[in-house]
Amino acid sequence: MTTEPASVTVRPRRAVWMCGALALLLIGVFTTVALLLRNSDTGVIFQTADQVAMIGIGVLLAGLTMLFALPRATADAEGVTVRNVLGSKRFSWSDVLSVSFPDGASFARLELPEDEYYSVLAVQAVDRDRAVAAVRALRKLHRRFHAENEAGSEG
Repeated sequence: MTTEPASVTVRPRRAVWMCGALALLLIGVFTTVALLLRNSDTGVIFQTADQVAMIGIGVLLAGLTMLFALPRATADAEGVTVRNVLGSKRFSWSDVLSVSFPDGASFARLELPEDEYYSVLAVQAVDRDRAVAAVRALRKLHRRFHAENEAGSEG
């Protein structure tokens, strides 16, 4: 007998790899440019502060890039918490009509009442089989706990 998990946490995989690679590339490029600034013969005099600022810009851009590695969805008996790039939102299962992944979409989404939806950036099409497994796990929890919440509110 296998027991179903009472909670699921989903994170993107390929987006994290790509963001990490891009962040390292940005830091490398901006550091290289900063080091070459003093040796360039452009007629402009670059100081050490300019070099530090250039490296700082690279680090800032790398940090902003890593924001796209933050998405996460955590589902439990009460509902699902979706953390996208800049914010987190909690939905109870009674508010979620379904978990869907429309054809051609880049991300899964929670279907909400009144034809609204909320994108779940943690479940991305580029993750392929992991995305399919994540949607199935979220749907299973939704079916299980949505039915329990509906039965509990009627009684």
